[in-house]
Amino acid sequence: MSRTTGRVLTLLDLLQSGGTRTMAELADRLGVDGRTVRRYVEQLIELDVPVEAVRGRYGGYRLGPGYRLPPLMLSDDEALAVLLGLVAGRRAGLTTATATAGETAAAKIRRVLPKHLAHRLDTVMESLAFTEPSGETTAPDSGVLLAVADAVRHRRPVSISYTDREGRRSDRTLHPYGVVSHAGRWYVTGEDPEIGEDRTFRLDRVTDARTLPGSFEEPDGPDPAERALTGFATAEYRYEVTLRIHGTVEQIRARLPASVASVTEPAPGAGAGSEAECWRLVDVRAERLDWIPPVLASLDRPFTVERPDELRDLVVEFADRLAARARGR
Repeated sequence: MSRTTGRVLTLLDLLQSGGTRTMAELADRLGVDGRTVRRYVEQLIELDVPVEAVRGRYGGYRLGPGYRLPPLMLSDDEALAVLLGLVAGRRAGLTTATATAGETAAAKIRRVLPKHLAHRLDTVMESLAFTEPSGETTAPDSGVLLAVADAVRHRRPVSISYTDREGRRSDRTLHPYGVVSHAGRWYVTGEDPEIGEDRTFRLDRVTDARTLPGSFEEPDGPDPAERALTGFATAEYRYEVTLRIHGTVEQIRARLPASVASVTEPAPGAGAGSEAECWRLVDVRAERLDWIPPVLASLDRPFTVERPDELRDLVVEFADRLAARARGR
């Protein structure tokens, strides 16, 4: 394979990963100048690959609709692995694009399975059961997911168009550290360079993602999943709850995971590690308070409510109801 052919194929791979690629990024990734990039694009167009030019400040090239994967050969075991992965992924909220994409992909594979393999698959599906029902999931656009993932891999800034939970739309720049799947949703976590703080965004609320020129260094510290969970626990909600709970970190986390609460360790030299029972400060952000008293009851550890007063009243009311029902009243 000639060097030019290899670069053209690399260009196609970059465009297939989704989103809009700027001229500067493509030239940098291919090790050529902008004029050569345009020549490579022309070669792809001659091969009937629908490459579109995007104008504007961060314009460049993207793969247009109508391009399909080439024929794909799978062994029996590979076909079963793909089909079972689609089923499990749908249950776990790991699907992307439209809700029917996984179903249509599975149907296409099943349509060409030999009879003996289709029978094996039916046997597995008939015997397969899940311990928990699948929850409500929200899938991101596959092009957005691929573009963000590529930016994570190559440590490239990315421009995203984002709509928050209030319906407000904004354009943001992010230094993405990683993509996280949590509770049936996909998130991207990273630093917002304009404010110098870590942010976590739902990918299904991102309508466009474009890789920008330049690069960044990921700072030392927690991995992307831990950063995302910390972001969930400290996000702005209606109530800021502060508790003091006596127990180990493991005991507290059993009912108040990292995505719900932040647990402050004792100061160094206090003589108590994460495995020791001691009083720990626990902060919770919540839109509602009614779910917290039952959680504290199930925790079965000594605790005090420092704020808000409404929660203290709810805990007393919940305890009174439990006492009354225990007495058969």
